[in-house]
Amino acid sequence: MRRRPEPDRREGTAPNGKPFESVWEFPRPPSVVHVDWRIRVAHAGVTIVDAPRALRVLETSQPPAYYVDPEFVDDSVFVESATRTFCEWKGLAVYASVDLAGVDTGKSINPVTDAAWTYRTPTPAFTELAGHWAFYAQRFDECWVDDELVAGNDGLFYGGWITNNVTGPFKGGPGTLHW
Repeated sequence: MRRRPEPDRREGTAPNGKPFESVWEFPRPPSVVHVDWRIRVAHAGVTIVDAPRALRVLETSQPPAYYVDPEFVDDSVFVESATRTFCEWKGLAVYASVDLAGVDTGKSINPVTDAAWTYRTPTPAFTELAGHWAFYAQRFDECWVDDELVAGNDGLFYGGWITNNVTGPFKGGPGTLHW
């Protein structure tokens, strides 16, 4: 078993103007924070999300996941997936793939499988997430927080978005399962 490296706990302000924060200082169970940050998701030149605000879920060891109100999501490109997962904190997640076949992009694009998820009936502690959509940054061409292009969390399980101010190490990549 690989030991977790020491957390990166920087002080001050990151290049994106936000204070540094270590994922190892995030709470367990997770918390939901309202942010007035612009959240965007695009793939093959098609904007899927453009939201002026979001819900940010903070959980120990993971970069934040952003949940967007459905009014800011172009769900016409969604195809509901049979995939379901269960979170001990939030409940049952339902997934959607993104299929841009009906959108004129000028090129052939494969569907982005299980790219987004929502909690239709989350647990009582997370009711404000109901119907909001989260997106795997590692599966899309572009995901943005304000004017910063984010990096996706390593691996295929966690859907965290890594910005300049969020420090790790992050759970999700090979060898991190038992941290």
